[in-house]
Amino acid sequence: MNIVAIIQARCNSSRLKDKVLADLDGEPLIERVLKRIKPIKIISNIVVATSHSVSDDRLVEWCKSKEVNYFRGSELNVLERYYYCAKAHAADVVVRVTADDPFKDPLVICHAINLLKNNNYDYVSNTIEPTYPEGIDIEVFKFKSLEVAFNEALLVSEKEHVTPYIWKNSEKFSLFNFKYKENLSHLRWTIDYFEDLEFARAVFQKMRSKKEQFLMQDILNLLSAHPEISEIQKNVVRNEGYLYSKQED
Repeated sequence: MNIVAIIQARCNSSRLKDKVLADLDGEPLIERVLKRIKPIKIISNIVVATSHSVSDDRLVEWCKSKEVNYFRGSELNVLERYYYCAKAHAADVVVRVTADDPFKDPLVICHAINLLKNNNYDYVSNTIEPTYPEGIDIEVFKFKSLEVAFNEALLVSEKEHVTPYIWKNSEKFSLFNFKYKENLSHLRWTIDYFEDLEFARAVFQKMRSKKEQFLMQDILNLLSAHPEISEIQKNVVRNEGYLYSKQED
């Protein structure tokens, strides 16, 4: 089974331009994300999927300099970008990763992949009924499900956010949502705004002397000891990008 992690990334973010290359305690954000995925041995390949826009040339040059696989596709139709990227790399299963999540947890991702592999599911995630912190969310789905979505999705939100057509059509796809032992969905560990970037920098700086690959529980322990860090981006709304594109439907 060819399991391909596709990291969607572009420089021309409307809310925080060039965030994928922003410095995060000595390394660009995109590199931090890649380091979260690389230790997962059941993933066959990792590809950064960006756009044909000139604004993403810098990201492509970075990928080349680091010998990171990349793919260029549609800037706004991210579903199309994912489909052609997955097809080009002969993916049987796709792990969807967004480049603004530097705290992705390898254990959570492995759990999602194994749920899909060991059961007859088309799509597995922890996002349909969110209980994990935003930024620990993960989606894993079969290529054939992505292909159906690519051929049938019509709405702007379905094309921009890749998977809504799948998880909105439970009669067509076998879906499974896994949950954490408690609801932590109010926690925001993703990067859309400068406040988010400052939060991430604070976490990485505190963790610097502890371990290279800290996990979700390590961050929870840190925030429990230093609640002031969570105050940095307390006023930002969860899933604002998806809510905005829904207005375009």
